[in-house]
Amino acid sequence: MGATVRQLRPAGAVRLADAINAYLATISHAESKGTHRVYAGVLSALRARFGEDTDMTALAPQAVTEWFTGQWGTVAPSTWNVRRAALRSAAGWWAEQGWTATDPAGMIRRRKTAPDRDRALSRAQVERLLTDEKIPLRERTLWRMLYESAARSAEVLRLNVEDLDLPNRRARVRRKGGAVDVIVWQTGTARLLPRLLNGRKTGPLFVTERRTRLELSPADLDEHRRARLSYERAEQLFKAATGGATLHQLRHSALSHDAEEGTSTPMLMARSGHTSVRSLAKYARVSPEALARHQAERDPARRG
Repeated sequence: MGATVRQLRPAGAVRLADAINAYLATISHAESKGTHRVYAGVLSALRARFGEDTDMTALAPQAVTEWFTGQWGTVAPSTWNVRRAALRSAAGWWAEQGWTATDPAGMIRRRKTAPDRDRALSRAQVERLLTDEKIPLRERTLWRMLYESAARSAEVLRLNVEDLDLPNRRARVRRKGGAVDVIVWQTGTARLLPRLLNGRKTGPLFVTERRTRLELSPADLDEHRRARLSYERAEQLFKAATGGATLHQLRHSALSHDAEEGTSTPMLMARSGHTSVRSLAKYARVSPEALARHQAERDPARRG
């Protein structure tokens, strides 16, 4: 009888399949559903190529780069960069755990993309959206708060009533990455919030219309057993009302409009919660409407 040969694995070694599952578990929350799907696809392809039993320390950057280029070398730069971001994010997390000897994605370079100049809604579009009385109170309050605060939609949807400081028009939020910060809103949101709360003192700020029968964490239920409004449902309602725009475009619009009015970079960063100027830069582009106003105001014929 022939003997079965088994590959010996060093003590403490981590399998690629286990490392992938552990990383994906860190982005399993509802607001990251889309990110989880894309990243899982990339990491599934990595596992299919190198094998689920591969020792993490055996992932050589040269081999991973050759595989990645063969897999996505012909796609658009934006798609390449998304796939690269997935692998880089996972590799960075694995390195923090001490599971890799080198950065397996370190040789994969970002590709230059054309600037995205169409993400911001115009001021007129935002005004029509936020003043439409046919839209339910919950949605109008959420959308106005997102625009006035320039906060991320996930940050606002995680708010509890207890987080609000109504007299000072502000609330404590947990930013991307876990930092605790403050968002501030204006008169429009301040007028809508008391109507939305209707006397509620605790529980999620934005809740479903009906009581839920699901077993949920008490932290995600109000006193009437209405559940916290999900990111997916909030996004669906906004797309339906706008013909396909995303909640993120409200944040993008707020920051772009601020930049057009000359708001300083430190103030934009404080409003947005960004920690780097580079990540903020895509919001600080002038819209066609603002460019037209600039030209009209400086047109020599107007002075006559």
